[in-house]
Amino acid sequence: MARVEVADLHKSFGSLEVIHGTSFDIDDGEFVILIGPSGCGKSTMLRMIAGLEGISAGEVSIDGTVVNDLAPRDRDIAMVFQDYALYPHMDVATNMGFSLKLNGHDKAEIKERVGKAAAILNLEPLLDRKPAALSGGQRQRVAMGRSIVRAPKVFLFDEPLSNLDAKLRVQMRSEIRELQQRLGTTTIYVTHDQTEAMTMADKVVVLNGGRIEQVGPPLELYRHPVNLFVATFIGSPQMNIISGAAARAYDAAEIGVRPEHLDVATDGAGWKGKVVSAEYLGSDTFMSVETEEAGRLNIRTDGDIEFSPGTEIVVRPKPDKVHRFDEKGWRIV
Repeated sequence: MARVEVADLHKSFGSLEVIHGTSFDIDDGEFVILIGPSGCGKSTMLRMIAGLEGISAGEVSIDGTVVNDLAPRDRDIAMVFQDYALYPHMDVATNMGFSLKLNGHDKAEIKERVGKAAAILNLEPLLDRKPAALSGGQRQRVAMGRSIVRAPKVFLFDEPLSNLDAKLRVQMRSEIRELQQRLGTTTIYVTHDQTEAMTMADKVVVLNGGRIEQVGPPLELYRHPVNLFVATFIGSPQMNIISGAAARAYDAAEIGVRPEHLDVATDGAGWKGKVVSAEYLGSDTFMSVETEEAGRLNIRTDGDIEFSPGTEIVVRPKPDKVHRFDEKGWRIV
């Protein structure tokens, strides 16, 4: 395990700067997720930490040692890629132990380490199979096992679940988090999926255009986003952003209200509107409502509530759940 420090990191490709002086720390044993839209620099930053991409300026330290000039193999890290990167001609056991073989470990030690990792990941019945005979989830576990056997100081994950179907992603989210908690290894995980960030991370680093927008625990970002970008990026369905008279009533240029923080009724005070569409999912009902004052609103409410399209209703934000933003999009405290 190790502490990772990223200090004033810059990355340029010729005259194009893609990482603009980012800094953050990762505590020993912490699970940190780098998140942001496509092209925000999250994978580039992970590759810089791994040593797969050069650093234009700034420093990356692992366990107190600056690693800028160290080769990837000398940084004591292990990386799990999106495409698994397994050798198709090798069976599971050989794939998992191959890096140890390259580093000169004897057969007995390799067998012992592979066996322990296979037991942790429930891969023991699959050790003789080739990758082609495995499901996507099994291949991902093999890729994780290949990292575990090395006992690195830091795990790096680059969008490891993006190739899996929705049901398997849910399962693997839980498995990766449980594995990290069990091993206690410092972990940096890149994703564009805010659900993964909310459910897996100890700390989230939100990136936008090569800059950090906010760093903090998932619920802190959900409850107290520092600006409109974080407010609309974190949370599903996306936060409603409202301007005009409805916002001025709250002494703000714009206000934000999450779909789950809007109450609906058939009468009384509030924003009057008409149901445009409704989805009934059992536990939840999702509605799109066109209001006179606040515009189109997305609402998430109790599954027992059923308003069909065309129904006229009143929408009221929970008073303590309204987020206020100034003209530049920053949160008003």
